[in-house]
Amino acid sequence: MKKTVHLRITGHVQGVGLRYSVYQKATSLGITGYAENLYDGSVEVVAEGDEESIKELIHFIKTGLRWARVDNVEERWLEYKGQYKDFRIY
Repeated sequence: MKKTVHLRITGHVQGVGLRYSVYQKATSLGITGYAENLYDGSVEVVAEGDEESIKELIHFIKTGLRWARVDNVEERWLEYKGQYKDFRIY
């Protein structure tokens, strides 16, 4: 089933390649959306795609980022709307 999730990732997550790593993983999983640095030092990710693929992406964010220190991943699941054609970094 297709879903959309809005993530807010906190910790030492800017300037460490997190957005690019998320982009690579999301693209490999067929997920669309974006990753963006926020002014408060967190990273926002919006991901659309297969629910299991999104869960795999979230697991990767929590455990697979070598240079980042992820303290928290806030998840907000939303209805799938198909708003994105690809995955982008802002």
